[in-house]
Amino acid sequence: MIIIAPRISFNYIHYFNKKNMKKHNFSAGPSILPRIALENSAKAILDLNGIGLSLLEISHRSKDFQAVLDETMGLFKELLNIPEGYQVIFLGGGASMQFCMIPYNFLNKKASYLETGVWAEKAIKEAKFFGEVNVVASSKDKNFNYIPKNYTVPADSDYFHITTNNTIYGSEIHSDLDSPVPLIADMSSDILSRPVDVSKYSMIYGGAQKNLGPAGVTFVIIKESLLSKVERKIPTMLNYATHLKEPSLYNTPPVFAIYTCMETLRWIKALGGVKAVQAMNIKKAELLYNAIDNSKMFVGTVAKEDRSLMNICFVMKEAYKDKEEAFMEFTKPRGMVGIKGHRSVGGFRASTYNALPIESVQALVDTMHDFEKLNA
Repeated sequence: MIIIAPRISFNYIHYFNKKNMKKHNFSAGPSILPRIALENSAKAILDLNGIGLSLLEISHRSKDFQAVLDETMGLFKELLNIPEGYQVIFLGGGASMQFCMIPYNFLNKKASYLETGVWAEKAIKEAKFFGEVNVVASSKDKNFNYIPKNYTVPADSDYFHITTNNTIYGSEIHSDLDSPVPLIADMSSDILSRPVDVSKYSMIYGGAQKNLGPAGVTFVIIKESLLSKVERKIPTMLNYATHLKEPSLYNTPPVFAIYTCMETLRWIKALGGVKAVQAMNIKKAELLYNAIDNSKMFVGTVAKEDRSLMNICFVMKEAYKDKEEAFMEFTKPRGMVGIKGHRSVGGFRASTYNALPIESVQALVDTMHDFEKLNA
């Protein structure tokens, strides 16, 4: 039985149909969002809930926006089953700002990091400004095409930082790790794609522009007991305590981005929650990975046990390397967008975020098969 969130008067389940589909959007981010979230956000720009004012012109301290903020936070907590003792806040600056804020607030002497890609490297770089950084393991030796295993996190670390999904390379940590020290995770690109045991983390954060909303807002789930761990003075805007004291409202928040997040969270709840979304994502990934594994022309780039459900990376086999540009051109009239791989990896990347319908994945698989028939 699907339970619709209170006050929802739109059809959040049948949000997608062929008439609305102009492109198959595989972009890595900003990325595809649920059609219903886009439509309702557009309506709110013109008139928010019939109040005669745009979402973009009301006070962020008005009761109308407070209702939006309260529902967004409430849905986030409900869908991720966030336990007591944690707060959810929405900030600006993207996940990249968190790379600085985390060590500023929590690194006393030493922090441990798992290096699994470019974004982990960037987080490590920022942390080194504040103290000793211990890289417990790295997959850089093989261009980040796997997740390191069998490493030890020193018990004297102030925290252990991981990046759960690597958008550029297509690898993912599929389970919630056990850590002897506070665990902090960048979940920018796989938040809400699978159930998470939040109690195993002291902090989860990420940019919204993959699975949650548009660019411009960053979500932070933080365990309150993690605060006040450092002796240094922290600038007001970089201090998590500031934003927890006045939840997301110390300064003007990104109101439009938060509203679209609310609409996306409503859509996820109407689908049946995160478990239902995970089942959809597994089907999409299996469809595309099976096509890659059974192809004469294409091959995956990531260790199979570490393959991402969100960013599926593949290249042409050596015998067909000269066909890559031809395949890119072949996809364009079929409405494929955003499948070019990152320059550091090459080849192709299909981002199969929550809102991407399985019809788009099937269209890509059909395109691959047709190209193979003509060229293999």
